[in-house]
Amino acid sequence: MCGTATTSALAADPVYDAERHRAVSTQARDPHFPQLHLRPPRHWLNDPNGLVFHDGYYHVFFQYNPLSARHSDMHWGHFRSPDLLTWELLPIALAPTPGGEDSEGVWSGNAVEADGELIAFYSAKHTGRWYQPVARAVSRDGGLTFTKHERLIVAEPPAGATMFRDPYVWRDGERWRMLVGAALDDGRGAAVQYSSTDLTDWAYQGIFLARAPEPLPGGGTTAQGWECAQYAHFGDGRGAVLISAWDPHEGALCTAAWPGHEEGGTFVAGSAQRLDHGPDFYAPALLPAADGRWLMWAWIWEARDEERVGARSEWTDEVGWAGMLSLPRELTLGDDGTVRQRPAREVERMRGERRIGATGEARADQPAVLGEIGRICDISVRLETAGGLRLITDVAGSEYLDIVREPATGEVVVDRTHASLDPRAKGGSWRLPAQAGPVDLRIVLDHSVAEVFTAEGQALTLRHYPVGDAPWRLQAISAGTAPVPYAVEAWDLAGLPIHDKRPESERTS
Repeated sequence: MCGTATTSALAADPVYDAERHRAVSTQARDPHFPQLHLRPPRHWLNDPNGLVFHDGYYHVFFQYNPLSARHSDMHWGHFRSPDLLTWELLPIALAPTPGGEDSEGVWSGNAVEADGELIAFYSAKHTGRWYQPVARAVSRDGGLTFTKHERLIVAEPPAGATMFRDPYVWRDGERWRMLVGAALDDGRGAAVQYSSTDLTDWAYQGIFLARAPEPLPGGGTTAQGWECAQYAHFGDGRGAVLISAWDPHEGALCTAAWPGHEEGGTFVAGSAQRLDHGPDFYAPALLPAADGRWLMWAWIWEARDEERVGARSEWTDEVGWAGMLSLPRELTLGDDGTVRQRPAREVERMRGERRIGATGEARADQPAVLGEIGRICDISVRLETAGGLRLITDVAGSEYLDIVREPATGEVVVDRTHASLDPRAKGGSWRLPAQAGPVDLRIVLDHSVAEVFTAEGQALTLRHYPVGDAPWRLQAISAGTAPVPYAVEAWDLAGLPIHDKRPESERTS
């Protein structure tokens, strides 16, 4: 047996806030660093991993490069919280073993609780191996240290696979089941499945779900390869398979979900849905909470000057950090088969002062000035057809983010074309499907990220990089010729207090 080199003694440290985050993570103060979204003070973060409720804590592990803001040298970082409101950043949980099966990285997977132990399953990266076999590690101290199993528990991919990574394990009665994301040589993306009675010896059970690339509503496709395949079961045999669409040429693309039901050991899927309609959301991972909720976190990547996701970015190198985790979201399945999501109810408990409470009408030639808001806030708005909000972030009003109903289609368009005066920031606009008639939206802003939700459970996540130093302010605007009614409320949100329990060597690396 071999273990990772971590310490079981937790360092004592006061709470760190966003100001300290920025002070240690950048050479100059970075106004884009989040306060509400989980991430360590410095370096690279991507997929959430090992989400589990164990020994009274929510554990959120994550892909982490402890040495730079670039996508390499993957470890598992570790957050935990008793209530989703106060967090601890713990020592690195899993690191590559030099000369071992995971010498090139401890990549994505998940974790379960069994017999009082915390058991992690992950993808073992090794030079010269196109696939990533499944490895296993056990913690008996709440995830502070892990002991790796002496052998790979799924050492080879099944016949016909051309991509193989990212295990997801769950309990099903007296047995355990596992999905692994895959691509097949016939051009289909797939989630292949295994079963076990002891979490060590696993038997291949065939394909759980496979599909040729198909278009998604609102754009994108389900692609030829599936990463981070997850399964949420909702009772009565109903469930949903979540995947991250990966293309062998373009890399990471978007996320999708299939609602459906199990039948004879395979998943009978309905129509594919876009899980998040924005450009900057990937690798969602599930946590079955003790109160019966399905919670979900995802990776929100950067939209700076990188050529593609994971590529080198001069801007990211300058600021010294990249990526954050999404807000925790509650995942449900509607009676109509729609996969729905909303911010976890704990987010509302972080509301502070109500900055705006306004109703009225906006005109095309006269936007309604609603007032100032903080850079971390929670907004509720009712949008009529052809109405919307403008978030202005500079003195002159030339830097702004628009969230507007389009008169022709009724869709909600989130447009960041003018959201940053820095020419390196990515632009573009994205569409969120909406029902006929008035649409109720909830918008959570945190410095450089917007997460937008409809009352019907659709979501859109987008990064933007305002550089103006003026107070942020909201306007209600009309996209048509007639006056448009509006109703808006906005609250300040408290940032997450995070206690840094890492040893000094990790904090200063």
